[in-house]
Amino acid sequence: MVETVTDEALRDEVRAWLADNWKGLPKRSGGEGAGWTVSAEQKAWMAKVVEARWAVPRWSPEWSGRGLSNAQAKIIEREFAAVGAPGTGQDRTNLWANTLLACGTEALKQKLILPLLRQEVGMCLLYSEPGAGSDLAGIRTRADRQGDHFVVTGQKVWTSGAATADYGMLIARTDWDVPKHKGISFFFLPMKQPGVEVRPLRQITDERHFNEVFITEAVVPEENLLKNLGEGWGVLQTALAYERSVMGEGARGPRSGAAESKTEEPLIALAREAGRLEDPLLRQDIAQVIAYKRLNALNTARAKADLAQGSSSPVMSLGKLAMSRILHEEARVRAAILGAGSLLEGPDHPRAEDANFLALNAYFTSIGGGTDQIQRNIIGERVLGLPKEPEVDRDIPFRDVRNGR
Repeated sequence: MVETVTDEALRDEVRAWLADNWKGLPKRSGGEGAGWTVSAEQKAWMAKVVEARWAVPRWSPEWSGRGLSNAQAKIIEREFAAVGAPGTGQDRTNLWANTLLACGTEALKQKLILPLLRQEVGMCLLYSEPGAGSDLAGIRTRADRQGDHFVVTGQKVWTSGAATADYGMLIARTDWDVPKHKGISFFFLPMKQPGVEVRPLRQITDERHFNEVFITEAVVPEENLLKNLGEGWGVLQTALAYERSVMGEGARGPRSGAAESKTEEPLIALAREAGRLEDPLLRQDIAQVIAYKRLNALNTARAKADLAQGSSSPVMSLGKLAMSRILHEEARVRAAILGAGSLLEGPDHPRAEDANFLALNAYFTSIGGGTDQIQRNIIGERVLGLPKEPEVDRDIPFRDVRNGR
């Protein structure tokens, strides 16, 4: 049964619950791979949030939600944010659980929805391949049915978190005799099995979050197929919409954060500290970055208000592309404020260290979740209504598509 509650009563309830339960979480070190593992303390906290039905308040009570409107769910999110508590708003941000709820089999939902919300299950994305990055419809990883399961063979790349994941959201080709978009299926592939090999890739930031994944006759049960056979492209669009939504709303901050202001816009604080806040050109650049951020926040809020659970929206590409632009521009302005000091590196120079890291890491947003160029195509075709680019291989059987192999 969906709850009926006033805004004031809801606010009082969540405040009282947080006062009784939120004691903070221990700080974690930022070592290699720290972002892909979850501490026991955080899992325990997330379990509390799920049990109290704060994690996905927009969802129905059947799936530990409250059936609240978007406006009332935001009340909960603001109260959690006010005390720095994580866990709510997963009906917007948890791409794994949202995709599964919209498209998964009943058996898989019963098995994984709650563990995903409690962060007990590690996940990764098995989309891109060495020969199919920008054009995901060109994938050649195959999944062949054998009885009540599928056997998967192929290669994936740029897979964040693969080394610790329990499951990977996999797109694989199950039919080679239909056009490329129609022969793809979407699975939750168990990662911890023979036939799945993960090899880390060293990044420009000197981290190893990305991986290559080699799959050789790995097994995925039929119940782990989302939607129907050959309908994976539609499932993928739903998953990408959630991913782009998250990437458009925010991005990773400085690696050290040692020099970041906690009370004002970081660029303003940096310029003030450097004695350059009165420089008219820098002030104009800083104002432009802030304007981009405010506009993107408004556009993202508008897009999410129109997005129904389990659907996709090309408008999300606007926010994702805008965030990429913001990050690159902010990195440029940081370097301009620091001047020659931006050439320094290492923990003895935290401001330059953060500026350099942010400049390099901005390319993550330019590539992950679909490149900037792909987002421009989506915006042009599906938002602005411009003519599509020609695709000579769109309507022919995939086995007849020419490739460089």
